[in-house]
Amino acid sequence: MNVHVIGIGLIGGSMVLDIKEIHPEATIYGIDTNEKHVQKAMALGVIEKEGNFEDLATADFVIVSVPVDVALLVLPKVLDAIGDQTIVFEVGSTKMPICEIVANHPKRRNFIATHPIAGTEFSGPSAAIKGLFQGKTNIICEVEKTAFKLQEKALDLFRNMGMRIRYMDPKSHDKHIAYVSHLSHISSFMLGKTVMNKEKDEQDIFDMAGSGFESTVRLAKSSPAMWTPIFKQNKKQVVKTLEEYIANLTHFKDLLVSDDYDAIYEEMANTNRIKEILNGITTIKK
Repeated sequence: MNVHVIGIGLIGGSMVLDIKEIHPEATIYGIDTNEKHVQKAMALGVIEKEGNFEDLATADFVIVSVPVDVALLVLPKVLDAIGDQTIVFEVGSTKMPICEIVANHPKRRNFIATHPIAGTEFSGPSAAIKGLFQGKTNIICEVEKTAFKLQEKALDLFRNMGMRIRYMDPKSHDKHIAYVSHLSHISSFMLGKTVMNKEKDEQDIFDMAGSGFESTVRLAKSSPAMWTPIFKQNKKQVVKTLEEYIANLTHFKDLLVSDDYDAIYEEMANTNRIKEILNGITTIKK
């Protein structure tokens, strides 16, 4: 089995580590514009050999795990180079632009649009970890456009990684992910910025920061090179979520200014229901 990963970072690297666990006979090739990433990935055992586009014709699996703006350029070239039995999947956080760019490609049947909902705030080959996808959801878009035998090949692999499969159209995916992922990252970045600006005058603020602050700003450590193209591609949906979020923040501020603490209590009590929702989701996944 020949597996090629293009972009050797957290998601692509973690995927090939799991593939190697499932298929010890597989040879893992890595392609990355950063030669240091290639060398680091080989040193860590994430990949075994450096790959190139000319070798894709004999690949069984090709994982495209690059920033979503780069994926729009890389993915058509990958499909141009692969063989008839190769299955290609791209793992980025936006799906509409990706699906549109390959819609009329002659080898569209060899492509499956995926978004594994998993990750950490770290990046690069050293961020790759085994078992990252265990119990996580993998969103599959436009599965009907992938050749049946090839989609089964990919879905079997995802299930063997421990992922739960969910099917969704690209537009719905980009709308929903704007709320549960993209908005979370913006909130984290802007909270970090707010505190850092204040810290210029009050160094002690970081001495007082506890686990609540740390967990809330964890996502602010994520790669801007990855997230800026995501916000650009999903601008329309992200702007909508920001408008709703800002309206809620403004409402909370108004309640505080007017000393309406009963209303503030009710706001928080009603939002406490999210515990039940998240617990229900966890139970379903198990």
